[in-house]
Amino acid sequence: MRLKKTIKTLTLTVIAAVSATPANAQDLLARQAPIDRRMKAVDTLILHSLIEREMDYSPGSALYTEWSNKYAHRASNIPDSFLIDLRGFAMPTTSRVITSQYGRRWGRMHKGLDIKVYIGDTIRSAFDGRVRIVNYEGGGYGKYVVIRHDNGLETIYGHMSKHLVAENQVVRAGDPIGLGGNTGRSTGSHLHFETRLCGIDINPALLFDFRHQDVTGDYYMYRRSTHARESEYANTTTGRKQNGYTAAEVNGGRSTAQRSAESKTVRNIAKNQGARFHKVAKGENLYTIARKRGVTVDELCKLNRIGKDMRIRPGQILRYS
Repeated sequence: MRLKKTIKTLTLTVIAAVSATPANAQDLLARQAPIDRRMKAVDTLILHSLIEREMDYSPGSALYTEWSNKYAHRASNIPDSFLIDLRGFAMPTTSRVITSQYGRRWGRMHKGLDIKVYIGDTIRSAFDGRVRIVNYEGGGYGKYVVIRHDNGLETIYGHMSKHLVAENQVVRAGDPIGLGGNTGRSTGSHLHFETRLCGIDINPALLFDFRHQDVTGDYYMYRRSTHARESEYANTTTGRKQNGYTAAEVNGGRSTAQRSAESKTVRNIAKNQGARFHKVAKGENLYTIARKRGVTVDELCKLNRIGKDMRIRPGQILRYS
């Protein structure tokens, strides 16, 4: 009799424990749910913070809307002016000999510099960045590499004999990316070197002084309206004719004093940790951008030299600090 009573008691205890388990589990899940929501919110804030920090660190990231491994360059909306940070550079090659300048050549536009290198010479990344293209083009670049850099530039290295990097690989300034060669449309071993902003070619001589193995300054202010004249002037420093331009015309109609004042402005920007830019999205206007970036409309207008009633277009680049 006592044994039956003991068994009954144990059975009831087990049943009670088993029936209570789902309720306890549900209670635990219910208590965990708010924690999960809070952690998700924290993760979202951290992600946004990382994105903002990346934008601050890489001012050029706002210039591009896509990342593609399929094309060497494609022209997109380019700002009227853009400050390019040239600090932390590395010369792509130790060669000081330029065999062909940027500009008109044989009835067509030569959009880079040809620098004398020998087959097997080390070619290096000019700045920190990420490799976008590693490819071969028999009728053009030969074996070439395209790198998108943190400062907004993209650089192209053509006619190499060997690739030393892979697409999407992160590289630092000075990292080997290939070996000199004579592949593609080439009549002798050399490096074809291009610098582009939003897919638009910029004369590399405005940024790099291969003769002295240095950059032309800590910063270069690209101006769409004066690039052609400044490019001609840059070519004269390596022996090309100035084509009748006066010094003032070459400098965009700006006097030496004006250029000096602009250089001072650029240095001041550098002291303030660099200019920051916003790429206009569809539906945005000056007022929504000002709120988003924490500035006033007047500040936006002053920085970009525009009026409050000026219409802005998607893809346009506006400076906000």
